[in-house]
Amino acid sequence: MKKKSHMSWSWIFIVSFFVLSILDFRFGILGFVCMGAPVYHALRGRGKVHCSHYCPRGSFLGKFLQKVSLNKTMPKWMRSKVAKNVLLILMLTLLTVSMIHAKGNFYKIAFSLFRFMGASFIVGIMMGIIFKPRSWCIVCPMGHGTGLIKKAKDSKNKKKDKKNKIAA
Repeated sequence: MKKKSHMSWSWIFIVSFFVLSILDFRFGILGFVCMGAPVYHALRGRGKVHCSHYCPRGSFLGKFLQKVSLNKTMPKWMRSKVAKNVLLILMLTLLTVSMIHAKGNFYKIAFSLFRFMGASFIVGIMMGIIFKPRSWCIVCPMGHGTGLIKKAKDSKNKKKDKKNKIAA
């Protein structure tokens, strides 16, 4: 049975996140949910199902940028594994530095997550206007990271299956 996509309405979550976080930065802590959900799905062996069925950011970009997008194709270099790896490492580094500077302070952590999510959201909107609406989804560090998790899990399972065949 094919899983139902929630992409037509999941954009409400990202809008709610930003509205709540602007009203009170403590809601920025919900950024961990936004980053944790795709990892959860990947660790459960579902690969990038979050990207195609649940992602609030992708839902927002696809729904609201259709009419304003220039619909250009992203340059090939931006879609390369090297570019995706660089972006993933950059984003992880920025988040890590931000968390270190927060020094365990809940308010600072929440604000850092809000700022981190906001910056990537703005970049995603700019990319969606210049290129196709969901261009961010092509380079999204969470999507790329979950793809790497899936690849690693598949490789581990293949090795385990091969070992079991030899043992049998």
